[in-house]
Amino acid sequence: QVQLVESGGGLVQAGGSLRLSCAASGRTFSRYGMGWFRQAPGKEREFVAAISWGGGSTYYGNSAKGRFTISRDNTKNTVFLQMNSLKPEDTAAYYCAKDRVAFRGGCVEDANEYDYWGQGTQVTVSS
Repeated sequence: QVQLVESGGGLVQAGGSLRLSCAASGRTFSRYGMGWFRQAPGKEREFVAAISWGGGSTYYGNSAKGRFTISRDNTKNTVFLQMNSLKPEDTAAYYCAKDRVAFRGGCVEDANEYDYWGQGTQVTVSS
């Protein structure tokens, strides 16, 4: 039902910035919260950030606080992740995902609460 396509990944030097985008199909995008996760080789999937259906609430994992900003444009069915002050440890494949619950009153970080996932976009931060 839902297709999510990430873009914006690439190679950046430590201290630099990158802006990821996730484009969603369908007319119900604005009903659902969205999240960003990442996974590096040999590591478990890690929660990065989430935003509620209307954009009124955001929530960040510890590694993202103060450096990353999640936002969305419901008129364009797109969610963004602005990443600043990037570190080599931010190197990972980044995935966007859709909250399974419509109009949830907040954000969730549990990956099991997301039902659709994009294919991922690679972010590589060099030192």
